[in-house]
Amino acid sequence: MILDQVIACPVCDALHHDQDVQKHSIAKCARCGTVLAAPKSGAMTRIAMLSLTALILLIAAASFPFLALEVQGLSHQASVLDTILAFASGPMLPLSLATGLLIVLLPAARYCALIYTLAPMAIGYRPAPYAAMVYTWAERLKPWAMAEIFIIGVAVALVKVSGLARVELGPAFWAFAALLIVTILTDSSICRLTVWKTLRTRSTI
Repeated sequence: MILDQVIACPVCDALHHDQDVQKHSIAKCARCGTVLAAPKSGAMTRIAMLSLTALILLIAAASFPFLALEVQGLSHQASVLDTILAFASGPMLPLSLATGLLIVLLPAARYCALIYTLAPMAIGYRPAPYAAMVYTWAERLKPWAMAEIFIIGVAVALVKVSGLARVELGPAFWAFAALLIVTILTDSSICRLTVWKTLRTRSTI
């Protein structure tokens, strides 16, 4: 068995002969039906641009006011960074660090890794140095990059808070909402098998 000619299903580990898949076609695992490859035209350019858009939205979402609360004439507005820094001392420090990592730093690192890996290949150049290792870390960071989970949790919490105070959504909230959509589009556009094949092929040129 030549290892370069087989691929393993990421779910059930079934081995398949590696064959070229036509654009806009889908190759599925014969055992469990998991999609193994779904190459699309211009996917790398699309992913790189979406990742850059997501990075800009994330910076805006972390910097601008997220929401404002008004109760009995008293009002207060805060950004995500203000919330993280508010718990930066005392026993809540671990929570502050976890919030900053999962909502801001790790998603930003993943978007930067995708841009670093795919942008040079999208414009026809060889992969950047250590691109394969960087892309590996981008895949490992995916389950821990929870910016989109944060906005869903906030939306649920706002339903309860709106009954106690007047809530005004700031620009950061809408930036997070847009980030959720962009993240879904980015993840749905990635064909990991195609990325790895392109990395291997371009690295030998």
